[in-house]
Amino acid sequence: MSRTINLPWISHNLTVIGSDDPSLVGVSGTVLDETKRTILVRTSSGDLTLAKDVITFTIDSGDAIDGSRVTQRAEDRIGRRY
Repeated sequence: MSRTINLPWISHNLTVIGSDDPSLVGVSGTVLDETKRTILVRTSSGDLTLAKDVITFTIDSGDAIDGSRVTQRAEDRIGRRY
């Protein structure tokens, strides 16, 4: 797995490539904030809060990240081994 998972994601481009909710697939934008369970993304149609546990996404077109595996705060995720 890419080390992108351990980097801070704020100001990077996120693209949803899979989701339990089909309307979220294809959502793309800039990450504005991240909490333990959500990611705030600025899309072309406005800001959108995504629940991590229902999406699979990429950061800057990198490897796929399963959101349910990264349900911790950014500061805790950065030092964690996956």
